[in-house]
Amino acid sequence: MGTILLVDEDPLQGLLRKSILERRFLDVRRVSDAAEALCLVEQPVFAENLDLVISGHHRPGIGGPEFVAELHTRMPSLPVLVLGDAMEDSGKYTGERVRFLAKPIAADEILTHADQMLAKSRQKIA
Repeated sequence: MGTILLVDEDPLQGLLRKSILERRFLDVRRVSDAAEALCLVEQPVFAENLDLVISGHHRPGIGGPEFVAELHTRMPSLPVLVLGDAMEDSGKYTGERVRFLAKPIAADEILTHADQMLAKSRQKIA
């Protein structure tokens, strides 16, 4: 199991989500913005161990759909779980490697979707 990258600008919410993810996953790294996340993805050692990105839909600076598109230019097969405010925003995301969850989102729901996306990603690699 590799790294899960959590991109969350809200310090309290980010720590809470990181704590929830660490219940099930060993290596969870949190950054506060898209620019920092993209810098990490440019580091070969980090990128080769990255298995999943979890990000909000509304991002300061670069928007959620643009962030996901930019991630996929660098790592096309990387699964991304987007946490958004409303289901109507889900149409802004395309591709089989992207999943959108509308708020409110229970902690167990995040864990379940992360597990499913990681399992599906591993099947495609094998």
